[in-house]
This record gives sequence, C-alpha cells and structure tokens, in this order.
Amino acid sequence: MRVEVVAVGTELLLGQIADTNSQWLGEQLAANGIACHFHQHVGDNHDRIVLAFRTALARSDAVIVCGGLGPTQDDITREAIAEIMNVPLERNEELVEAIRAMFNSRGRQMPQNNLLQADVPRGATIIPQRRGTAPGLICPVGQKVIYAAPGVPYELTEMFERAILPDLKARTGESSVITSRVLRTWGASESGLAEALAERFTELTDDSRVTIAFLASGIEGIKVRVTARGQDAVHAEELLAAEERVVRSILTKAYGDIIFGVDDETMEFAIAQRLIDQGLTLGVAESLTGGLVASRLVDVVGASMWFRGGIVSYASEVKFDLLGLEPGPVVSADAAEEMALGVRRALKSDVGLAITGVAGPDRQDGHEPGTVFVGWALGNETGSSQLRLPGDRPRVRAYSTISALDVLRRVLDGQR
Repeated sequence: MRVEVVAVGTELLLGQIADTNSQWLGEQLAANGIACHFHQHVGDNHDRIVLAFRTALARSDAVIVCGGLGPTQDDITREAIAEIMNVPLERNEELVEAIRAMFNSRGRQMPQNNLLQADVPRGATIIPQRRGTAPGLICPVGQKVIYAAPGVPYELTEMFERAILPDLKARTGESSVITSRVLRTWGASESGLAEALAERFTELTDDSRVTIAFLASGIEGIKVRVTARGQDAVHAEELLAAEERVVRSILTKAYGDIIFGVDDETMEFAIAQRLIDQGLTLGVAESLTGGLVASRLVDVVGASMWFRGGIVSYASEVKFDLLGLEPGPVVSADAAEEMALGVRRALKSDVGLAITGVAGPDRQDGHEPGTVFVGWALGNETGSSQLRLPGDRPRVRAYSTISALDVLRRVLDGQR
C-alpha cells in the first residue's frame, strides 16, 4: 500500500507555521512498514484542494489529510472530499450532540459555526473526537481511501494511532517493520562521508533490505541514517544492528572517532555521559562564544551534577583579572590553555575548557576571522587545538561552540 500525506492550510504555504504533522506521519508510517512517497501542501482553496486530492489518489492507495476540519469558513476539507466522492454532505445529529457536550463540559455555549463539524460526506465512517471538537473521517473512494484528521497535532496523533493506523494495517494485508538509526558525526563533510561509504552503497541491493542516507544538519554536523525493513520488529532490529556495525567500521577507519551520538543524542549529552562515568566536574571559560557553550551544557537534564559553571571572559581585562592570564595577546594556543587552567582554578572543577578566537568581521592579534583556539586542562595535563571555521560571525560562534565540545569529548576519551 502506498500512502500520501496532504496537509491543508494557507498558513503552511506562507511559512507562518511549520508542518510538523507531515513529518510525524512520515515517521509513523515508516515505522509500520507502510510506504509514503509523496507529501503535499495546499492552501484553503476548494478547487486546489480537490486537485491535490485527485493527484494523490492517482498515484497512491490511501491519502491522509490533516487540517481543514475546523468550524470556520476556510475549513473546507469536508466539502472537497464530498466532491471527490461525488456525494452530498449530511449533518450527523450524534456529532452535533457530542460537540455541544464538549462545549458544555468547558462551561461554554457552542457557537453555531461548530455545526459545520458535524457535516459528513455520505458513506464516510466517523472517527470520534476525544481531544477537541472536529471528528475525523474514513472516506472510501472506489478501492482507495481518504482519511481526514484535524490539523491540531495532539488531536491528529491520537486519532492516527487509535483509528487510522489500524485501518491502514488491515487494508495492507502485509506485515513488515521499518526501523532507522541516526549516527551523528562531527568533523567530516557530507561529500567526504559519501566517498567513504561509496563502496558500501554499491554492495547494497533491494535484497539487502537496508539503506543508507545522509542528513546535513548545519551546526549539528552530518547525520548518517541507516534504515532496515524486516519481517517483524526483531528481524528489523537485527538487520539494523548489523548494518550499523558495518557503517561504524567504515567511518572509523576513514576518519577516526567522528561519531559522537545516536538518534537524539547531542554533543552536550555525550559530554555529560563521559563526565558522569568518570566522576568529573567541568568549568568553562568563553570568549567569542559569549556563553553559548554553557547554554548548551545546561540543556542536559541533571547538569548540576557535573557542571560547575562558566565565566564569559569577553573583555581582555576579564581574562587577565579573573583567569590569571599574563597581559598580552588573547587569541593564541597559550591563552586558551591558560584560560582553561584559570577557570578550573576559579570554579574548583576537575576539568577546565576554554575557547578564544576571532568571530569577525575584523582581524585580532594577527588572526583572520574564523580562527579559534580551544584549550583544556585535566589532571596535570593541558592542551589546545586550533580551528579554522567558515561563515559569518553568527556561524563562526555556533561552529566554535560544538567544535569546542567535540575537542573536550575526545580529551575525555583519552585522545590527548
């Protein structure tokens, strides 16, 4: 079975809201082994909605529509589906009473406009609403089907899981599971990763039941997504685990330790796990990043267990007075190491991390914009790394932040 998602709403086309519904539906369909080859956005216009539905039905077996089921004049999904089905809309009195009861339970009187939500195309099956007022619909169109669900995300998700997905599974007559894993990398380009994995790509066939894809994620690095389709959840997981081992081996051989996390594991999460495992605390001294490193670290739940704090030593005098640097150039490897020692001393932490550099647009201490030094202090050792980062001032600061954390990750892993 091939499914298509159609998201209705002019606000989506104008960019006023992000279409998280289609993204979520795509994930859920894939996880249940159901193919979804197309997503559409269409505005609140009857003729264009009808065209979108006809286009979807021409190339797919089922269409999931999200949005356009509200009580206002621009909510016209029901009318468009009725035209596709070539049937009239009929008011369902049980729905009228259910919607009225919803308003009464909230101590409010139901506006007359909400009666529109009780209009149902003849022959459609109603999906009762449990979280709002707009019911969903299952609408047969010959041998195909249109599912209509509200655009409110938490209403959509409940309705999909309770009614739409079971109906889809019953129609497919097949049992398969698709599962994915995302390997998060920092330190290699998308083209470089593709080159390293080129031979593996040629080895994968349809019979392999696994695929590899790349997701460029800006300041979060390059993600390598491994996907497997199995007969059931256990089989899919076995295929996925085996392919992940292959991909990890190839990338480690080509680039070393560039994989820092899996799925939703951020760089700061990787730092937290290492500090907790080693029983260490961390203090951070920041110059050009102005607190961005500390901000990311405290995003991790329980950061107070291992993060002592940060010093934003933006002015040179602060570096001299609070961190103990000798007066002189502040953009250098020596300055970064002295800052790391200084913040460790000031905050009484086990580990000191420091970052200094030139965000731009002007040169500083003889260095071009994008020149960054990351210093660290751990035990009796200190060290530093020099980075050359691309982009304008905001991008240099953002890249500096995750790059500094990656340097610390490697240090904590013993890569001194």
